[in-house]
Amino acid sequence: MARLFLGLDLPPEVDLHLELMSTGVPGARWEGRDKFHLTLLYLGEVDGRVQRGVIDALTGLRFAPFEMTLKGVGFFPPRGDPTSLWAGVADPGPVIALRQRIDARLRTVDVTPDARKFIPHVTLARTADSPVAAIVAYISDHVLFRSETFRVEELFLYSSVRTSKGSHYRREAGFPLRTAED
Repeated sequence: MARLFLGLDLPPEVDLHLELMSTGVPGARWEGRDKFHLTLLYLGEVDGRVQRGVIDALTGLRFAPFEMTLKGVGFFPPRGDPTSLWAGVADPGPVIALRQRIDARLRTVDVTPDARKFIPHVTLARTADSPVAAIVAYISDHVLFRSETFRVEELFLYSSVRTSKGSHYRREAGFPLRTAED
């Protein structure tokens, strides 16, 4: 069984910007430039039949490419001790609309819907072992963070493999974003 998720990749210059921000919180486990992405939908552990169903359902997806800018930082969960730091999206509208289109396409596939509210973000670090004061200071220091604007032209199906050094992500399939006229 494969652990899968659908997400958006970031351009190298945005990865570098996020990596340069990945410091200053004791105990944080920073994701790093090879793992920065925006998760659209976590599918969980699925068998090959479901994976093939996801690929078939998303092949021919129609959704126009769009511009995206990362903006601001925050933490999850919103109440209680922070477990992760993230960078937000300046205009989440297109990302939310893409997620809704994906949900509609996957209704015929045997995947468990994610019950959590979808908040577009890029995870920067896992912070369960970090002092809250350090996390608050990090957010204060990066409150004005804004990436350069970049074009999103493809959606990816990723697999995630757990190792002793954390998870490793691999692209399993890509789905170009295009309008009905393309």
